[in-house]
Amino acid sequence: MSHDPRAAIAAEPMRLAQIAVVAVCIALNALDGFDVLAISFAAPGIAKEWGVDKATLGVVLSMELIGMAAGSVLLGNLADRIGRRPTILACLCVMAIGMFAASQATGVEMLSAIRLFTGLGIGGMLSATSAMVAEFSNSRRRGLNTVLNIAGYSTGAILGGLVASSLLAGSGDWRHVFLFGGTMTLVALPLAWFLLPESIDSLLARRPAGALDAINRALARLRRAPIAALPPADAARARPSILALFSRDYRAVTILLTIAYFAQITFFYYIQKWVPKIIVDMGFDAAQAGRVLVAANVGNLLGALVIGLATQRLQLRPLIGGAMLVGVAAIGVFGLGFRDLTLLSLSVAVAAFFINAGVVGIYPLLAKTYPAELRASGTGFVIGVGRGGSILGPLLAGALFAGGHGLLTVSLVMGSGGVIAAVAIGLLRGRD
Repeated sequence: MSHDPRAAIAAEPMRLAQIAVVAVCIALNALDGFDVLAISFAAPGIAKEWGVDKATLGVVLSMELIGMAAGSVLLGNLADRIGRRPTILACLCVMAIGMFAASQATGVEMLSAIRLFTGLGIGGMLSATSAMVAEFSNSRRRGLNTVLNIAGYSTGAILGGLVASSLLAGSGDWRHVFLFGGTMTLVALPLAWFLLPESIDSLLARRPAGALDAINRALARLRRAPIAALPPADAARARPSILALFSRDYRAVTILLTIAYFAQITFFYYIQKWVPKIIVDMGFDAAQAGRVLVAANVGNLLGALVIGLATQRLQLRPLIGGAMLVGVAAIGVFGLGFRDLTLLSLSVAVAAFFINAGVVGIYPLLAKTYPAELRASGTGFVIGVGRGGSILGPLLAGALFAGGHGLLTVSLVMGSGGVIAAVAIGLLRGRD
């Protein structure tokens, strides 16, 4: 029987092997979350040991984000060309090497180059796992699973942040943060090797030599019947290229989603990269600052979970746009600069809840918008170009602080990204 296996996967309840794929991808994004924020946990110690000022620190904080932007675009497209599984395994290797190398850095230039390299793997990982989760999920759970996958980022930041804070409280050596991240990344490699098959959607879109056998092996793992022949190829299938994202069918949504992601990520990374330094400058120690950043990531995680559940019942665009605008108001409250650690933690957690809900809500739109042959490329492009906001956020905040502006002013300027993002989401049509 030569039926299309994608129809059965979309319509039927998820099998254990599919759930395992989603769970592994969430775990890999948890690694992403810790690996990205490792530099934030380490930043106060680096600034103290090397005598780094705020403007220079802003550059260091942005380097892996530049790598993430390049990795999202280039490796996202690679995942559409060679497959999800090999791309994910390659990204894990890059991340492990980068984390261990960062622990041996001896200066700003060396650390910046290492973080740039590490970012390539982190960015490619996010694009490939986003496509993988969408393609192994059924229609009912696809939106929720896509959001849960991105929520893995915050989970890793929370759990890893608790460990990082303990390491900093114990030894005070920022290098231990990177050693921990590198070790956990190595542990994840065999997990991904054994539990992640290649995506059937990707195999059908690419149709490499031996595609039928590879699809039947994947179907056997999913405990589904084999197929006798490949279903007919879609004659109108787009080639996996960046130019295809700007064809008549995809141009408008690609541009609007990229603007929205860029602006909201600028806002998001203001909290993720500057909170520890802001808290230390208020007179608290590095371990206390780390715990405030953990509180922010608890807010991130809860925001992702709530919006993920809400997508199953409510329209997506109003949810995303509303969360973005509430996040702008919430960052103004944080900008009041409470001197009580509990109030600081609570205010940053509430702001992060709404800001991250706006970020992760974009991912189900990406999965819904692009077909399999463009899914990783489309996700990678929007994320990659949008990651320019993650580079701009720390740099702009650093420049504003260096220019003598107070916490409230800087917070409101950075919050304007949420307003721009909400407008772009509002201009989308037919993507609820």
